Amino acid sequence: MIINLEAFLIAITILTITPGLDTALVIRNASRGGAKDGIATSFGICVGLFVHATLSAVGISAILAQSAQWFGIVKMIGAVYLIWLGFCTLKDIYKGKSNSTDWATNQTHYSGMRSIREGFLSNILNPKTAVFYLAFLPQFIDPQTSAFAQTLLMASIHFVIAMIWQSGLALSLISAKSLLGSNAFLRRMEATTGAVLVGLGIKLMIEA
Repeated sequence: MIINLEAFLIAITILTITPGLDTALVIRNASRGGAKDGIATSFGICVGLFVHATLSAVGISAILAQSAQWFGIVKMIGAVYLIWLGFCTLKDIYKGKSNSTDWATNQTHYSGMRSIREGFLSNILNPKTAVFYLAFLPQFIDPQTSAFAQTLLMASIHFVIAMIWQSGLALSLISAKSLLGSNAFLRRMEATTGAVLVGLGIKLMIEA
């Protein structure tokens, strides 16, 4: 039984739809390989939520939050990974290898496992998600029942909401591409999201 379920649903929905790293990565990959790429990336991101939920449930996230040294190490690893993703996007565009040149060609470049892996690693290497779960989820846990079961239930709810929202973003991007028919527009979008990923990674490094 989750305490204040309505408040939890409102808060987690607002968190999900607020633009951030997940949004940037889904848009970046959807522009790279189509809707399937964006949805697979979203799936990887959302699977990562269960890792954070489990760590929060067993108390490892508490150690991460209380240890500045370990927090800094994990944060630096995540920052480097984000910068690498963004750099690869910008490098491909600079070399004229943008994946948003042709619809049929795009689909041949799609790799579900690659997209899932990118989303999953991006999520689990983000210590802010771990700390958020540690600080946020206990507020809705009923101490009379299993904290682990409740944590996984809340992660499952977050999974569903995030998949719906992020998949909608990927599908909307594809609709926009079909409507506009502008490869230049998508190259600019790839460049923008690549720059955002680099910026987010640098921001994490500075805050580490």
